[in-house]
Amino acid sequence: MTEKLLFTGKTHIAGGSNGYARSSDGTLDIKLPQPHPAAENLFGAAWSACYIGAIELAAQQRKVALPASPEVDAEISLNVDNGSFFLRARLNVSLAGIERDVAEELIEAAHGICPYSKAVHGNIDVETKLI
Repeated sequence: MTEKLLFTGKTHIAGGSNGYARSSDGTLDIKLPQPHPAAENLFGAAWSACYIGAIELAAQQRKVALPASPEVDAEISLNVDNGSFFLRARLNVSLAGIERDVAEELIEAAHGICPYSKAVHGNIDVETKLI
């Protein structure tokens, strides 16, 4: 199999009281004054966007028609224990109009497709809940 580059996201981040994040293509331009839970919010947004695409691909592979676009409410928690920082994640997934067992199969399959899910697999606690 030959690797093929699909996309490279490029961002510039500045910290401090006038902090910001900007992407080179202009799709992202937000203020991030410190202190701010920006990393957790941005990670949740990016992971959710990728995960929705993975759900859609899993549905396509299984020839399941999605009557509505998937939705994800991501909760990324920053925790500390004895001075060591770590993350926990909860992905609350809505797949309207799909039978529960099929929806659960799709959200589980999406973890095997989504690069963000693969990146955190075994590294952080992740709870996925069909709502």
